[in-house]
Amino acid sequence: MSKELLDLVTETKKQLEHLRVLGVEGIQASTAVAPAPPPALAPVEKISPEPVTSLFGDLTPAPVKLERSTETFEQIHAEIGDCTRCPLHQERTHVVHTEGNRKARLMFVGEAPGADEDAQARPFVGRAGQLLTKIIEAIGLKREEVLIGNVNRCRPPLNRAPTTEEAATCKPYLLREIAVVQPEVIVVLGNTAMKNLLDTREGITRLRGTFQDYKGIKVMPTFHPAYLLRDPSKKRETWEDLKKVRDYLDSHR
Repeated sequence: MSKELLDLVTETKKQLEHLRVLGVEGIQASTAVAPAPPPALAPVEKISPEPVTSLFGDLTPAPVKLERSTETFEQIHAEIGDCTRCPLHQERTHVVHTEGNRKARLMFVGEAPGADEDAQARPFVGRAGQLLTKIIEAIGLKREEVLIGNVNRCRPPLNRAPTTEEAATCKPYLLREIAVVQPEVIVVLGNTAMKNLLDTREGITRLRGTFQDYKGIKVMPTFHPAYLLRDPSKKRETWEDLKKVRDYLDSHR
């Protein structure tokens, strides 16, 4: 036995004796040579874990994309018919359908027809509509190149905002039209239209000017033209919003 190993055994005996003095039982010293280490195991193939984006994996739901519909506007409008599904039919003159280019890249959505729209059966033809036409032309488009509609197709009495129930009754037809056209951008005009399309509780002043999403379609909330007629100071902010829409469409041709 080599001197180094003998010294190691002697030292181990001393340590064991010290443990016995401390009351540690069942330990016996041995001068036997320590057993050889077991043979090395065959290498195990390393499996790389799947990458995750957070501690619990990727919890972000996959974005919902709007499926293209094979319906036609004529089919949708025929189904609406002489609608009596909500109380708004009681005082309306006409059902006011969405109009414009059915292959449009850009769509404008308001809340409901006013008196002029109710009389002519066309959306946005009164003073607010004339301002909307100027806004459309200011971003380099013509009215007939875009699509224009409302959440509700019947005029509420005294031009009040549609109730939640009235909007819920009519909105599905607008969503079906959007699925047919698949515009690249929708501009929602005013608080009521924005909340109904986006199902949000946020106000227009908080979300305007920032692109939102509706099933893969860009949505730009901005002020309603009727509001701009009452408060012209908001025209500058609306113009900034529409410039973002114009720049987006120009960059995605």
